[in-house]
Amino acid sequence: MAKNKVDGVYSADPSIDSTAKKYTSLSFMDVIKEGLAVMDSTASSLCMDNDIPLIVFSIMEEGNIKKAVTGESIGTIVRGNE
Repeated sequence: MAKNKVDGVYSADPSIDSTAKKYTSLSFMDVIKEGLAVMDSTASSLCMDNDIPLIVFSIMEEGNIKKAVTGESIGTIVRGNE
């Protein structure tokens, strides 16, 4: 999931909260339980139910799509159970 304004999933909006923590990895259940604004809860549930992992990263940094596709560590990985 390529984003314009952030380079991963954060505990809060980093443009508002300077103490927001960036996650390197978390589960879809964590996203739902903590109400993180990654995607709507229906999309999170569909990905979780169908075991579809998600990489959240910045589209604004050159080369990030290639990094995501080739499996380099980038952004935040959201998957089933952690």
